[in-house]
Amino acid sequence: MRTPLAAFLAASLLLAAPALAQAGPEEAPWQVLKGELTREHFEKYTEVPFDLPEGVKRITIRFSYAGKEQKSVIDLALRDPQRFRGASGGTRNRLTLSTEEATPGYLPGPLPAGRWALILGVPNIRPGARAPFEAQIFLERAAQVTEFADTPIVAKAGWYRGDLHMHSGDSDGRCKAQSGVSIPCPVYRTVEAAASRGLDFMALTDHNTTAHYNAMRELQGAFDRMLLVPGREITTFWGHSNVFGPTDFLDYRMTGPNWDQARKWIDAVHAEGGIVSINHPGAPSGEMCMGCGWRVDGLPDGAIDAVEVVNGGTMRETRAADSALQGFAYWTSQLNAGRHVTAIGGSDSHEADRPANEPGAVGSPTTVIYMPELSVRGMLAGIRSGRVFIDVEGVKGRFLELSALAGDRRAVMGETLPVRRGTSVRFTVDVQGVTNGTVQLVIDGKAEPAYRAAIEADRAPVLAPWRGDGRAHWVRAEVRDGTGRLLLIGNPVYFVQAE
Repeated sequence: MRTPLAAFLAASLLLAAPALAQAGPEEAPWQVLKGELTREHFEKYTEVPFDLPEGVKRITIRFSYAGKEQKSVIDLALRDPQRFRGASGGTRNRLTLSTEEATPGYLPGPLPAGRWALILGVPNIRPGARAPFEAQIFLERAAQVTEFADTPIVAKAGWYRGDLHMHSGDSDGRCKAQSGVSIPCPVYRTVEAAASRGLDFMALTDHNTTAHYNAMRELQGAFDRMLLVPGREITTFWGHSNVFGPTDFLDYRMTGPNWDQARKWIDAVHAEGGIVSINHPGAPSGEMCMGCGWRVDGLPDGAIDAVEVVNGGTMRETRAADSALQGFAYWTSQLNAGRHVTAIGGSDSHEADRPANEPGAVGSPTTVIYMPELSVRGMLAGIRSGRVFIDVEGVKGRFLELSALAGDRRAVMGETLPVRRGTSVRFTVDVQGVTNGTVQLVIDGKAEPAYRAAIEADRAPVLAPWRGDGRAHWVRAEVRDGTGRLLLIGNPVYFVQAE
């Protein structure tokens, strides 16, 4: 039954329907519904209608009301033109639904155009009391980067540690049940494993599916000190790639190993604000590892943002972070082609309960990113900036930063430093958590002995100066222990000819 309030709102909204805008965290609402409930609405349900346009990818509603000090209570539910979409009683003031995931208590799925309605139930309101309410409605027509948390986990810049490649039972991740039998691993077990390692962020990257996002949204509230990043491993016959940020379906069904086939999902990721990282490009393909090695030809500049240089699964098989099956060769080829592609690492964990001290366990390796804030957008910005290093063993307290100084100009990892021919460049490497090891500069892919230095406890490594020659170069740092085992891998500082 439609109450007079519902009829009034329907009429007023039909007269003044605003234009559709993409919903972002700072944008004005698409529509604001206002009304007031009184004792007349006690123990009744009032529908507050609105007309959803075609082509909406996400709807977000922020609901508030006054009168709580008088014990007024408004329960919230939602329906679309075809079905009931969920209820949260009086427990939530914000809800979101997309085609792939939704706030707990609500159903994801297609968002049909037509008459929707908030369903307001009033279990308590005193005689004479008034409860004015407001519902701000935000819409997204084009899919965007998804944040499962309403606000940044940490709202300040800093170095944050995490794992960028993990699997749950929504694809091929497994763990042990109470009985000890191996089962498809629930998402929460994978998230718990990441939290137990003390990580600041984790990306769950199940193969091609979007099924894990609903659980991730629910779990983000419980794991409020660790950022849950929407990821996915786009798994094709000609290579695997992680994408971070989007949650809508990406068509992975390539019919050949060429750019024309890959661009349909790569372009979609970039259009939505996400990033693309090539996974384990040096792995073999065939029966040994179906589609694992990267064999897609003709990628243009800007097609990829990052490369998984160290893969935990490969490390477990080869017992080395720098074996020929890792991603160094592919990454180096991209850098030598003039592409500023960020090196990252990922455990590629398929067993959430693998012991932490084993290669390929959750957090082994760990990627350490300088972010403007601990949020999904902050992480993406950090990877794009290139101020990132890989901690092969995931040991808290290990740190690596490379900076270059030419005159009064300075650049850190990921930045570009213009230098004139003959200009002397001094490198500073900040290494922490490693003793009795060495720092090596790698210049355009070559590790020259002249640019190697011992790590001493009481002072920074001293490296020979380098001179610009008028050409473009890149220089990165890596750290090894006393046995030569690779521990830390930094991203490059880039050099160009000064004007």
